[in-house]
Amino acid sequence: MKKSLARLDLNLLCTLQLLLQEQSVSKTAKKLNVTPSTVSKSLNKLRDWFNDPLFVKTPTGLSPTLLSQSLEQDLAEWMQMGSHIAERRGDIAPKGVRFDLCIESPLLLTLLDELLSAISQRYPEAIVKTNNWDYDSLDAIIRGEIDLGFTGRESHPRSKESLNLLPYFLDYEVLFSDLPMVYLRKDHPALQQEWNLDTFLDYQHINIVWEKSETWALDEVLSELGRQRNIGLTMSSFEQSLFMAAQPHHNMLTTAPQYCEHYTQKLHPELVCLPIPLDKSLQDKLLIPFTLIWHKRNAYNPKLVWLKNTIKAMYGAEPLS
Repeated sequence: MKKSLARLDLNLLCTLQLLLQEQSVSKTAKKLNVTPSTVSKSLNKLRDWFNDPLFVKTPTGLSPTLLSQSLEQDLAEWMQMGSHIAERRGDIAPKGVRFDLCIESPLLLTLLDELLSAISQRYPEAIVKTNNWDYDSLDAIIRGEIDLGFTGRESHPRSKESLNLLPYFLDYEVLFSDLPMVYLRKDHPALQQEWNLDTFLDYQHINIVWEKSETWALDEVLSELGRQRNIGLTMSSFEQSLFMAAQPHHNMLTTAPQYCEHYTQKLHPELVCLPIPLDKSLQDKLLIPFTLIWHKRNAYNPKLVWLKNTIKAMYGAEPLS
């Protein structure tokens, strides 16, 4: 039989969250400025409500049951929402808030330091888990394993990665658009030639697998022109392809988003960046909209609203109201 929330003293949930953090009745009592007996009575009420022991005594303290562990993240978000409703009072700093992020790499590396700094200021004890964007990331957002994704999609009308093909229950917002560029060593022989499509295609390319696909919009555009790339090496990430493009003893080149130029200036200064030699009308088909993606169920989650606004501010986008 379903229980009415009106019958539950919500203060008990505050006690439960502290018990999960402290795993000690006495430490929880000290935090709440009450007696251990009061906490024990609250724990008994919680056990009756959930029909579960919630904690088991061990030599090192209280050990949470599987049910308690499953409640920990929800309680942290509930406390955070309470803080939001209470006008984000500075003296209410929710603890144990968790962020599960899935971000294209090396975009992740270019923003992570600034983002972590902002998170630690707003949520001093937050836990952040990052994942590189891959073919399973959309499903992970749908399953609720990922709070927020940040990745490039494609503009080519035949692309399987078009924003128009995202499921209706996913929301998204484009933060900026980027063009893919060519990366090659400063001593690459192509730099001694006229930079045109023939030169670009004369050399072997380092390719990457993107969401289980070894082709992307550039290959569609080249196919329209009756041309194709000569793939000499296929790798699994932009970092790997840029690393290999920087190595001597070969004349391969690679393509990656333009934002990677900031990454290569720090890690691979021997690389130079050139535009893909195509007419503007064809380059427009390669435009990459870098997009925040989340599930509609999280549209009004205060934690994620704050996170989206923070990332948008980092890219100079107008914050949400």
